[in-house]
Amino acid sequence: MLSLLALASSAVWGTSDFFAGLASRRRPAVAVVGWTQGLALLVVSVVVAVRWDTVTFEGWPVWAVAAGLSGMTGLVCFYSALSSGTMGVVAPIAALGVVVPVVLGVANGDAPSPWAWVGMAVAVAGVTLASGPELTGAVSARPVLLAFVAAVGFGFALFCLDRGARESALLTLWGMRVTSVTVLVVVALVLRTAGGVTPREVPGLLLIGCGDLAANFLFGIASSRGQVSIASVLGSLYPVVTTLLARVVVKERLRRVQQAGVVLAVGGAVLIAL
Repeated sequence: MLSLLALASSAVWGTSDFFAGLASRRRPAVAVVGWTQGLALLVVSVVVAVRWDTVTFEGWPVWAVAAGLSGMTGLVCFYSALSSGTMGVVAPIAALGVVVPVVLGVANGDAPSPWAWVGMAVAVAGVTLASGPELTGAVSARPVLLAFVAAVGFGFALFCLDRGARESALLTLWGMRVTSVTVLVVVALVLRTAGGVTPREVPGLLLIGCGDLAANFLFGIASSRGQVSIASVLGSLYPVVTTLLARVVVKERLRRVQQAGVVLAVGGAVLIAL
């Protein structure tokens, strides 16, 4: 069950990221993030309001705030790195953020089997290659440093989501969105712009936000029912889904290294599931 839920979260995350990427071609990436996170907050707030009589504030708030802040830090650093560096260098480094919840999970008692360790190593290598690493050419230090910070932010967000979900996956997601949207609203007020989004674009951004919300929920349920180290690796296969959608939908050509990465990632997932 853990493997299926984590893989499902990866599929939904990858699909959501793909359409968010398309939306970012029309609007600033920060605006897309802000609108999708804000609309998702409205949806999850309705669910929380319906179940308000069961809401407690024990165990999850600190993890939710930490996940929201670390995830936002990761996004800001990731987009900053992409804007100033080579994507073939930045994306693979950011994808290595999965190592963070694996290390923290093992430190907190996770004990993956030998085959699971092999599968995780293969899957992480596959995701890195599927991101299209740039193996030649000089790269400045700034985007590389930002990419590493983004990786730590993404990885820590996954771990915090897992810890909070052990108390309540729904409330942890709500707390994460409240935190991230608060930060984004402050940014919008400082910049004095909402990104120029029109009413016609809102339904699409709502679907993207709900997709990201659903992926987080699936991951939280998966990790809270098993080992966060394994769930994190399976949940972090989303770049493979995004890459395949780009190939099928917009006919992007996959480099050989990306094709090899897709095969390795799938193979690693199979080993973990076994």
